[in-house]
Amino acid sequence: MKLSAHNLNLYFGEKKVLKNVNIDFPKNKVTALIGPSGCGKSTLLRTFNRMHDLSPDARIEGVVKLDDLNIYDNKNSVTEIRKRIGMVFQKANPLPKSIYDNLAYALNIHNFPKDEIPSMIEKALKESYLWEEVKDELKKPAVKLSGGQQQRLCIARTVVLRPEVILMDEPCSALDPISTNKIEELIMTLKNNYTIVIVTHNMQQAQRISDYVAFMYLGELIEYDTAENIFKHPQQELTKNYVGGHFG
Repeated sequence: MKLSAHNLNLYFGEKKVLKNVNIDFPKNKVTALIGPSGCGKSTLLRTFNRMHDLSPDARIEGVVKLDDLNIYDNKNSVTEIRKRIGMVFQKANPLPKSIYDNLAYALNIHNFPKDEIPSMIEKALKESYLWEEVKDELKKPAVKLSGGQQQRLCIARTVVLRPEVILMDEPCSALDPISTNKIEELIMTLKNNYTIVIVTHNMQQAQRISDYVAFMYLGELIEYDTAENIFKHPQQELTKNYVGGHFG
């Protein structure tokens, strides 16, 4: 298992948002987190690269591990953890820089050798199915790209650091069907090299791209199994009702 949470509880002030979550994510697989709005999917996702460190009233109990590394051990650098566990957000958020500089920025922060940066950027853009579309205009402002291209650029900006895990928080929710299809194809390719955890409200998308599915409700992990079992043979009544469209 590449990434795991054991007896994980998360509080914002006095409010308990995640409740005793236990989950293991297998290496080089896509795991989808599903459940109704407000059930804790994105909150759980953000615990995996310490995004809640930015919230002064957040308090975490339990253990979150990347391989054997406890990522909430204060001896471990948050910057280093986020290098190993990258994140792609719901809304594409390119920096107000050129396409090239969006990727070079992260590499410069982590002090990669200057002479290696161009080839690393090319590789990341190829991995993200964007190279052929932008190779002749790398100095173009990233904000001039289409929405789907911007999201693929954000994925490229994540993979350029060669992380081990990629977290995706509804990466297709703002995209048209054609761009969504490209992102889904990309995810299926990326799992050959990365462990991927994705939050999605789209049940069809979860069925298309995920190997495993975790269903959450009111901050609890209700059921976790292969995608086939969750959608065809759910064990819990809540899961059955949710994937069957009886509530959302």
